[in-house]
Amino acid sequence: MPRIAVLQMTSGIDPEANFAVIEKAARAAREGGAQMLFTPEMSLLLDRDRQRAATKIQTQQDSPYPDRFAALAAEQELWITVGGPVRRDDDRLANRQWLFSPSGEIYAQYDKIHMFDVELASGETWRESSAYEPGKEVVTAEDTPLGRLGLTICYDIRFPALFEELGQRKCDAIAIPAAFTVPTGRDHWHVLLRARAIEASAFVIAAAQVGNHADGRTTYGHSLVVDPWGEILLDMGGEEPGLGFVDLDMARIDEVRRQLPSLANRRPIAK
Repeated sequence: MPRIAVLQMTSGIDPEANFAVIEKAARAAREGGAQMLFTPEMSLLLDRDRQRAATKIQTQQDSPYPDRFAALAAEQELWITVGGPVRRDDDRLANRQWLFSPSGEIYAQYDKIHMFDVELASGETWRESSAYEPGKEVVTAEDTPLGRLGLTICYDIRFPALFEELGQRKCDAIAIPAAFTVPTGRDHWHVLLRARAIEASAFVIAAAQVGNHADGRTTYGHSLVVDPWGEILLDMGGEEPGLGFVDLDMARIDEVRRQLPSLANRRPIAK
């Protein structure tokens, strides 16, 4: 029964400070018996001031952090997910999530497909697409401690077609790192995560940003782990950062799929 650790963070505008938080969490995760550590969207750098953030965003080849996280994963014999902005060759940015393996390598990486372009009634306005280029590839990682792991990021959760594909690929677990706003989180976070777990008959692991950040935003928190039946196994609340642990009964996947074989029962919809 694999044990996972989930890091709820209040990431700031200094990548080095954020790295230190994740490094400390990785050591605590390993000491606590976890095989995998999940961190939120933009765990390495969360800064809505794009002019200020631009000085800290590099190409993956030029950034020191991928190698440092790979070394940390190897040192702690731990799988680690980390999110951050990356400068592309065309000078656009990618909202990227890496999966580092205990062998000290980038085992998989995913660029967020769906851009957060919204105008909320609260007055919050976000235009992720003005600087970020959407990803184009659905990504899964085979042979992790959780079996086949699907990679997504935050706003992706609202687009069922992506999760339909992950379900068809028979993912055993899906990571949904996030930095949800408070208004959308309060009304939609729990129901969307539970729905995605139920639809895919898979575990959903959603490490989240929480609280008041140095760039002025406030995030919802409530990092969740949901089982294939939609039962919430972990809810870290919306107040404080911290590290949570969950033991996942992987036999639950087959049990749910036998009882309710929705993946096998799906039929193509005529257009």
